[in-house]
Amino acid sequence: MKITGARVIVCSPGRNFTTLKIETDQGIHGIGDATLNGRELAVVSYLQDHVIPCILGMDPRRIEDIWQYLYRGAYWRGGPVTMRAIAAVDVALWDIKAKLAGMPLYDLLGGKSRERVMVYGHANGSDISETVDAVGAYIDMGYRAIRAQTGIPGVEDAYGVGRGKLQYEPADTRLPSVGGWDTRKALNTVPRLFEKLRDTYGFEHHLLHDGHHRYTPQEAANLGQMLEPYQLFWLEDVTPAENPQGFELVRQHTTTPLAVGEIFNTIWQARGLIESQSIDFIRATVVGAGGITHLRRIADLAALYQVRTGCHGATDLSPVTMGAALHFDSWVPNFGIQEYMRHSQETDAVFPHDYRFEDGYLICGNTPGHGVDIDEDLAAKYPYDQKCLPVARLDDGTMWNW
Repeated sequence: MKITGARVIVCSPGRNFTTLKIETDQGIHGIGDATLNGRELAVVSYLQDHVIPCILGMDPRRIEDIWQYLYRGAYWRGGPVTMRAIAAVDVALWDIKAKLAGMPLYDLLGGKSRERVMVYGHANGSDISETVDAVGAYIDMGYRAIRAQTGIPGVEDAYGVGRGKLQYEPADTRLPSVGGWDTRKALNTVPRLFEKLRDTYGFEHHLLHDGHHRYTPQEAANLGQMLEPYQLFWLEDVTPAENPQGFELVRQHTTTPLAVGEIFNTIWQARGLIESQSIDFIRATVVGAGGITHLRRIADLAALYQVRTGCHGATDLSPVTMGAALHFDSWVPNFGIQEYMRHSQETDAVFPHDYRFEDGYLICGNTPGHGVDIDEDLAAKYPYDQKCLPVARLDDGTMWNW
């Protein structure tokens, strides 16, 4: 069995996606996601100019060897562009192999560890009242877990306050727009949000919050302490993870569960945080961390330290990644939760899939492979539309973490 062709498909059914399709001499094809939000074309070039010429003629069943070839053989290892390209190949090869075996991907991984995958949605509002209403809407839709973000008084375009309810895309202009940030104002607002949410809805539902790398370790510890009475499922990306010791400091001062890792590319970025037990959830994702092959290694390491998975699943990842993630989630023993931002109707039409939402959970279908494909004719009707993610500045103009 040989790889006879591979091509990159870029489309924008509401937002940009980069998709890799690999074809074989036995008529079986596989689909992988290579989307890097705001930098899509960088991965397109990497795939077309450096990866595809190398994999033509290879045996697609040799997934591990091809992964090692693309990672070790590149010399310039890691990084978001390289690892997304590798992930696209890896997921497409797992798709092919599962189709060849005539089984859903979770069976090829070792079979299900659970029948359904708990997911959380995104509720946001311009102020506390609006966010409380948005959380109620998600509860009415059957969600058992909801991430809550609110606008911060006096802060323009605070993170997490989108321009839509079920779908929102922060990448919005050809050059980066500028949002604001003020940590003190956030620390005065976020605990009041969760106090109101618990007063309104009680403690039956899981609540989550994303700090989006905005806080120093000391500020993050302060926030974690203030949120303890409200029993969050997790506090996400509360401080930048380039300095793992920062999370150790946060851990020393709060019992609020901590999650990080959606921008991680390799196990090496996660290793110290996991081994020091500074986090409770590792959020590395199929497309960001080199595909299923590498994400399994991260999850296995995490399991040794009772750290659970919580894969990133925003709309900057296509349904291809969501489908692959759900098969991974269905198998992985130390599963925690799966992020689920709903795609637009246009995106769902371009990427037909067999997973479904039911009573707060996503459920895999039984289609051989990962259950997601691409309608290339329909995709061609949505050409690439260059958009960038915003940047953030403090009131005095200082660049901050977006």
